[in-house]
Amino acid sequence: MKLVVVSAGLSVPSSTRLLADRLAAATGRYTSVDVQVVELRDLAVEIAHNFTSGFPGRALSAALEAVTEADGLIVVTPVFSASYSGLFKSFFDVLDQDALTGKPVLIAATGGSARHSLVLEHALRPLFAYLRAVVVPTAVYAASEDWGAEGLAERIDRAAGELGRLMEGLGSGAGAETGAARRADAADAAERADASVAVDTDTAAAIAPRALDGALASADRFTVIPFEQQLAALRP
Repeated sequence: MKLVVVSAGLSVPSSTRLLADRLAAATGRYTSVDVQVVELRDLAVEIAHNFTSGFPGRALSAALEAVTEADGLIVVTPVFSASYSGLFKSFFDVLDQDALTGKPVLIAATGGSARHSLVLEHALRPLFAYLRAVVVPTAVYAASEDWGAEGLAERIDRAAGELGRLMEGLGSGAGAETGAARRADAADAAERADASVAVDTDTAAAIAPRALDGALASADRFTVIPFEQQLAALRP
């Protein structure tokens, strides 16, 4: 399966990219994945041009295609002004709105203080919910003091496990078989509904008063009977 990692880190080296790499490596321990990293720093100019021209450049087009075709995503952004970075948001603004529908996504962020950890819940999760992605329950935030401290490795492992299992579940044939079964059930239900309508029409035609003879056009469908005609049939 194809796992695409979107990193919005700006510096080199970048703690955002470091967190993204650790999340990708941890996911690989739960399911077999081919990892592709999209560095938004390298696409900044093309993203800006896309807004003004409406057309992506070659590198941006390849990145958008990779994200669209991925079986799962890891997205990591640094925190700027208590939210995701503008570069991060701009990339997903130029992505087709249906590209992430039903796609498993692990959200993560880095920042200088633990006070910004809620950015995951009040900014990133709503964004990807709007894009109709399937966001894993555990999000990962890494503040400066978290590197080398207890707890970060466990959060990374838990989130990666959730993403790996979700990718396995959605990528298996069980989903396709379930969809086919549901379509078959829907078709059977439609056939039964059509049969019941025909029976009801035949029964109604058999027991209708003589004044209503001919009001039922056919055995395939009901015909609306004018109120005046119904009232006349009830008169002695």
